Amino acid sequence: MESSPDNAKRRQHATLGVVFLTIFVSMVGFGIVIPVLPDYAKHEPFKLDPWALGWLTGIFSLVQLFTAPLLGKISDRVGRKPVLLISIIGTAVGYFVTGAAQVWWMLFLGRIIDGASGGNIAAAQAAVADVTPPQERSRAMGIIGAAFGLGFVLGPAIGGILSLWHHSAPFYFAGVLALVNAFFVVKKLPETLTEEKRLHPTEAAPLHEVFRGGRGPFIGSLLFTVFASTTGFAFVHLLFSLFCADYLGYSRAQMSFAFAYIGVLGAVVQGGLLRRLLKRDIEKQILIIGSIVLAASLWLLPRVNGTGQFLGVCALMALGNGFVVPTLSGMASRHVHGRAQGRVLGLSAAAGSLGRFLGPMLAALPLPLAFSEWQRPLTGDHLAAANHSYLVAFSWAAGFLVVTAVVATLMRVPKDPPVE
Repeated sequence: MESSPDNAKRRQHATLGVVFLTIFVSMVGFGIVIPVLPDYAKHEPFKLDPWALGWLTGIFSLVQLFTAPLLGKISDRVGRKPVLLISIIGTAVGYFVTGAAQVWWMLFLGRIIDGASGGNIAAAQAAVADVTPPQERSRAMGIIGAAFGLGFVLGPAIGGILSLWHHSAPFYFAGVLALVNAFFVVKKLPETLTEEKRLHPTEAAPLHEVFRGGRGPFIGSLLFTVFASTTGFAFVHLLFSLFCADYLGYSRAQMSFAFAYIGVLGAVVQGGLLRRLLKRDIEKQILIIGSIVLAASLWLLPRVNGTGQFLGVCALMALGNGFVVPTLSGMASRHVHGRAQGRVLGLSAAAGSLGRFLGPMLAALPLPLAFSEWQRPLTGDHLAAANHSYLVAFSWAAGFLVVTAVVATLMRVPKDPPVE
């Protein structure tokens, strides 16, 4: 008979493998949609103005802001697998509705459905935390980060190519991928939440349990850094494809390959370099460095001169974001006891959702109201006005990452492990 440690190790490896595949498939679908959505909605038959584009890009995350903590709490009670499955099926429905849209409100309906069921990432992170010792969680989140990066390698490239065939093809393909994802969860993912860590229907799940043990200031600072860093990077969700088209003259396929390039570098950073660095137990330092590098890349992006500089800045962006995101996820799970994993990761997801809503909304503010009506390719005054708007917006985004670096510098990380 195998020893208990051997069983636990096999369970950990099986869970990490399925979660990696689950997040990879999810991020392929997400990567397909994000690069093409703003450009898609800017054209006929929708012709959304910048304010509406900001809402469309951010509405998914606004809805998720309210559902993520609830789904995190539910996952602490009923388990990770049911929440993950329902979330993925809802994602598929949302993609299909978006792909079938012929009027603006169907675009919004599809994104709202997707956002309302968007608890898959938080549930997957909680599943990893369930089977991973606290001292190994940042490295495990680095594996998840690699799945994010690999998803963005294939997703944007697939989206760009499919959009050349038909404008709705990327959304239908993403919906089918989500259904494939659901199949793998049903067949392969074990339930990771043990009975002793599970909340029962008659048992209270107070939010303050997350902050117990003197960890309130740390968790508060950590949630703020998640919010600030996500807000800054979310400017990219709205502006990147528009910027590539207007400033660099890229086609939809070319801008999607630019996203894929960032994904390749992100996968290398998170799956290789970051895992090695985290063995030195320098999470806080990595977070600070990543925030500064990401801030620099966002500030430099609208100031590039040619494709060579653009690719260099994108490399910095991949490095900075590859340091920040998995490190924050690892810190959020490592310093909270097991019974509250779902709730703290749900709060972290909610903070990120708020940032992903506010980022596109703020990014839309500098864009002229008639932006979507201008004839492409832009020339003369229209081109000058657009370039100035991108300069202002990306500078704002960099400011959020500077704030992240400052708060991370002041953060006091608990030295003692949480009670499991």
